[in-house]
Amino acid sequence: MRRFAILDAPQRSEDWFAARLGRVTGSRAEDVLASIKSGEAAKRRDYRMELVTERLTGCSAEAPYVNDDMQRGIDLEPQAFALYEALTGRLVDRTGFLSHLDLMAGCSLDGHVGDFEGLIEIKCPRSANHLTNLRAKGVPAKYLPQIRHNLWITGAAWCDFVSFDPRWPEEYRLHIARVLRDDVDLAGYEAEVRRFLADVDNEVQALKGWRAVEGVA
Repeated sequence: MRRFAILDAPQRSEDWFAARLGRVTGSRAEDVLASIKSGEAAKRRDYRMELVTERLTGCSAEAPYVNDDMQRGIDLEPQAFALYEALTGRLVDRTGFLSHLDLMAGCSLDGHVGDFEGLIEIKCPRSANHLTNLRAKGVPAKYLPQIRHNLWITGAAWCDFVSFDPRWPEEYRLHIARVLRDDVDLAGYEAEVRRFLADVDNEVQALKGWRAVEGVA
């Protein structure tokens, strides 16, 4: 049984940004997990305050601009999808935003296979970074939080990490590494998300309570 609802709005559209308001998303999963020896990590605190702000203002804290690397990814994704489908024989579908039914969390997938049996996470990096991905054993660590988040939201059995750079010789252009659902600690991750969301909820309620005590409507 699905634990998410699908919003079929184009990514980076007004409706897409609205659907993400106040929710933990895959692109920020690393911030939820940020930790230090004592106290709260700055990345976790800053993200927590972003979500508090979004919930109270109804305005997205995300920057709407697209930098050069992001535009490169947008431009090259169709080529990457086509090559992935040709090499694997799998057809890839697209969605807008998936929102968790019970928690303020969600994700935007690059693609999925079948009825979310599998996921695709595509990166179209600069050539030097593509080399790093080619040489990595499995999936580079910096991408694992987002992949784990997406597996958690969707219930998918696996996610293929795909690195694509058409400037490389043909045999090196596409790198695929699979992450299996059973190989990541989804229960532990969900516990961290719940703790984070509880902290966000407590901050929102504290601010509302403070305004009420001050007599401000």
